[in-house]
Amino acid sequence: MGHRFIPALLLGLLLVLHAQLWFGRGSVPQVTSLKQQVLTQERENSEAKLRNDQVANEVRDLQEGLGMVEELARQDLGMVKPNEIFVQFAQRGQ
Repeated sequence: MGHRFIPALLLGLLLVLHAQLWFGRGSVPQVTSLKQQVLTQERENSEAKLRNDQVANEVRDLQEGLGMVEELARQDLGMVKPNEIFVQFAQRGQ
């Protein structure tokens, strides 16, 4: 009797573990699906980072560009901000 019980018990345990491997929590199909989701998310994150970097560069260019425009307007057109006093020195010989 004992000769048949142990192999049957081991076979039953093997079947339970095998079922867990393929159908339970953390099963092979579930892990494969999660790996694919991680790859997709990493790709989306990479694309979003590129877009964020492009927008940051555009913002920086606009900020620096506005500074350049303001500087030119101050020099060439005499632009004065509110609450500023504009002082211009005349050069000798003019």
